[in-house]
Parts: sequence; structure tokens; C-alpha cells
Amino acid sequence: MALSSMIVTVAEDILARVLARPAVNGVRVIGVDGGAGGGKSTLARQLAELSGAGLVEIDDFVSWDDFAGWWPRFDEQVLEPLLAGKDAHYQVRDWINDWRGGSLGGWKTLPWQPLVVIEGVTCTRLATEGRLAYGVFVEAPADVRMARGLARGHGQEYDVRWLWERWLVEEGEFFAADRTRERADAVLDTGCDPATVTYRV
Repeated sequence: MALSSMIVTVAEDILARVLARPAVNGVRVIGVDGGAGGGKSTLARQLAELSGAGLVEIDDFVSWDDFAGWWPRFDEQVLEPLLAGKDAHYQVRDWINDWRGGSLGGWKTLPWQPLVVIEGVTCTRLATEGRLAYGVFVEAPADVRMARGLARGHGQEYDVRWLWERWLVEEGEFFAADRTRERADAVLDTGCDPATVTYRV
């Protein structure tokens, strides 16, 4: 099965599992986590497209020089409001004028809705335990993920290989300490052919 078809099938299955679970404070938040270049965005967008769910991308919070420290702002501006039945109003990184994402730019608003997908590295960290309806960990070997990342185009103007190398180390250390993968409800491996998915429950 082609990866694109596999992603649709996995997304449909995950949505069925999510909707079978009780909402948390009236909202079901699906977290799509994993290393950069693994395929998180593809799965998250498919989940949102199939369900009409809102989508919040962690790229609006993370930066090349802030791997995990952005969490308090995300918690305050996105997760806490959604769990309180309110709209999420959050300030985003200025990737257009600052290629490393160190600056903040404009604001986005996600109106409250009963189903929301959050996507990005460390978005299902331990601090979300009991607050998400479902967590997915998307993975692939580091060399595959780096190749995918360098092929995205930002390397044409800037030398980002060293940033990717540093990033992969930070990811590995964080996920091991946080035990992110072990807590996931589903693990999707996009580094093999065909891709595989394993469900915890």
C-alpha cells in the first residue's frame, strides 16, 4: 500500500478510536508527535481534513534555537483555553523575516471546537497526560528524517545540516527522558515500506 493511502487508512482508524473515547472537558485533542521529518504533518493534516477538526502546528511555537522551552506559551495560549471551552488565541513565530524562527510575529485564533489536532515535536509530552484524548507518535530512522528535512528547501539558501544534526540529538534525549513514545496510543513508522502502525490499546 502506498504511503499516502496508508496515511488515509491510519487517520480513519485513529478518528474512530478517538470518537469512541470520552471527551476531556468537552473537547477531544489529538496529539501527533515524533521526530522532525517523520511524517507528523502529513498525518495531522489528513486527520483534520477527514474530520473537520481544527489544527494547531507546533511550528508556530518551536524554533531552531528553542527545541522544547516554548511549552508554557503553548499551554497558556492554546491547551488551557481549549480545555476551558474557550478559543485559542496565540502568537506565532516569524519564520518569514527570521529563518531560524527566533522572533515572534502575528497572532492566530482557533475557535473552540469539540475536536482539535495538535501537531509537532514534543506536543504529547508528559505535561499533557490526562489532557489529550489520543496521542500518536510518528517515527522513521534518523537518516531518513534528515534527508527529508534537507529536501524541504530551506537548505538551498542556508546551511542547516548542522542544525538538523543538533536537533536530532535533542529529540533523542527529550523523548528518552519523557518516555513519549511509550505513552503513545499509536505508533506510526513511516521509515519502512510499507509503513506500519501499532496500537497500544
